[in-house]
Amino acid sequence: MSKALPAEKTQPRVRLRILLFLGSAFAILVSFYLLSEVSKTLNQLSAVEAERDQWQRPADVLSSLGIQPGSTVVDLGSGAGYFTLKLADVVGPKGEVVAVDLRRLSLFFLKLRALLRNRHNIEIIVGATDDPHLPAASADAVLISNTYHEFASPGLMLDHTWRSLRPGGRLVIVDRGPAAETRGHEIAMTVVEAALREKGFAVLGRNEHFVDRPGDEPWWLLVARKP
Repeated sequence: MSKALPAEKTQPRVRLRILLFLGSAFAILVSFYLLSEVSKTLNQLSAVEAERDQWQRPADVLSSLGIQPGSTVVDLGSGAGYFTLKLADVVGPKGEVVAVDLRRLSLFFLKLRALLRNRHNIEIIVGATDDPHLPAASADAVLISNTYHEFASPGLMLDHTWRSLRPGGRLVIVDRGPAAETRGHEIAMTVVEAALREKGFAVLGRNEHFVDRPGDEPWWLLVARKP
């Protein structure tokens, strides 16, 4: 016949079990909360991008890159992947999209979205303010959308972009701002065009009013090529 344990020995075990139960319950609640927030963010991204499709002219942006199945293309300033995911469809399973951004949270959602959509041709790189960490002579095209105006060192970023492109590779920059001046989070197309020519790029095309929305500064588009 087993002997009952003294109360002073059973109480610590009871307390431990209670603590473990409370810890498990708290972890479950936190997990449900995080899953809910992630799901909410994914839904918001889908809604925002569906609206963006109506005015951003993504098909024309992709066409200007001159890429095809099997190409390697860089989305420099990818965010959560608006263009990255579209590019992944264009280059196909034999191609590659390199997504670069400073914001780890945005890249987390890009990685999650790529997994959910079964896109395995996307490489994600956490860039630095003065270096996107791109391999040399590896890309057929580079897209910089709504990001150039945020560069702290635009000259250095163009140098890295030049080195990452293969000969004949294209650089497409889409941004917004007035035609001949720069202010705040906008930049003039003429300023960027001059910088591209200084670095040795050949400018193939320019559109000062690529997107012209009421109440917003016009979005411009530049298409350049590395000789």
